[in-house]
Amino acid sequence: MMKGLKKWRLFSLLAVLTVFLAGCGQQELSTLLPAGQVGQDQFTLLMLTTGIMLFVIIAVMIIYITAIIRFRRSKLGEDHIPEQVEGSKTLELVWTVIPIMLVLLLAVPTVYFTYKLGDVTAMEHVDEDGNKENLVVDVTAKLYWWEFEYPELGIVTAQELVVPMDEKVYFNLMAADVKHSFWIPAVGGKLDNNVENVNKFYLVFEQDSKDLKDGVFYGKCAELCGPSHALMDFKVKTMPRAEFDDWVVAMQATEGVIADAASTDQGEQLFAQSCIGCHAVSGVGETGAQGPNLAAFGDRNRVAGFMDHTEEDLKKWIKSPQDYKPGNKMPPFEQLSDGELDAIAAYLMGLTVEK
Repeated sequence: MMKGLKKWRLFSLLAVLTVFLAGCGQQELSTLLPAGQVGQDQFTLLMLTTGIMLFVIIAVMIIYITAIIRFRRSKLGEDHIPEQVEGSKTLELVWTVIPIMLVLLLAVPTVYFTYKLGDVTAMEHVDEDGNKENLVVDVTAKLYWWEFEYPELGIVTAQELVVPMDEKVYFNLMAADVKHSFWIPAVGGKLDNNVENVNKFYLVFEQDSKDLKDGVFYGKCAELCGPSHALMDFKVKTMPRAEFDDWVVAMQATEGVIADAASTDQGEQLFAQSCIGCHAVSGVGETGAQGPNLAAFGDRNRVAGFMDHTEEDLKKWIKSPQDYKPGNKMPPFEQLSDGELDAIAAYLMGLTVEK
């Protein structure tokens, strides 16, 4: 009796969890709320495959339950022998043709979307002046942060990808250390960042991120890459093309900006003495830096990809980064006084290109 009650308790718990999980979708993070053409295509394929699987499950369950009810021993007797169907051409035809049709129904759209979403030939198209017709972003995954370079625009940023809406954005995916995987759940993906080769694909962003709860879409590393894999997040800001062009101009305007050790700003002095070897404060450059580019740090949504974007959390991160993201390559700065941490945090929060 108690064993039966335990089973029902487990079943009830699973039912309650299902109800709660059904409401867990967040627009900035959920694959079930696609915010772009690629995400919508993948969602369509997901719904198709789910529908086919449900059809098979329901059909099998109907046959199973019907057999139990209609042909039970208590109804037909101990000596009843069911009709023998061995060698029935009709049945053999049915259970051969139906699975073939279901496989074709699944295979045709799968192959179609695979080739459609894998077509990156337009990435190489150039105009009369030799400039790329489409935006291309080089994504380099590192332990445990993301670097985004816009090679045709001459700018680089980190941790926050900024893209225009309603056009194909092409990506070159690579890794600097171990295998990672680039995934923006609400928009599409995922695809691996490998050390030994470059993967290419495109996404289309059809929703302005400023309308979302946090003002950004969430991106994740979807390949187990180390102790802080779960904290290897990035954010995506989407905006109309005109606003994106303004952002590019603002980033390009930071060319030549460096932290000056002779500055009257204590935070800038300390940054120049301690941090400049790994972090740039100009958005004009190339990939390959030891640490994330900080030209637009003040505009970011998070500190270190997951902590609140506040001076308090920033100071905690600077003082002891291993406590918050184990295995990352940033050294601790425990020797800094509270006043020095305040100064550096204020300086970094002032690094902004958005108006």
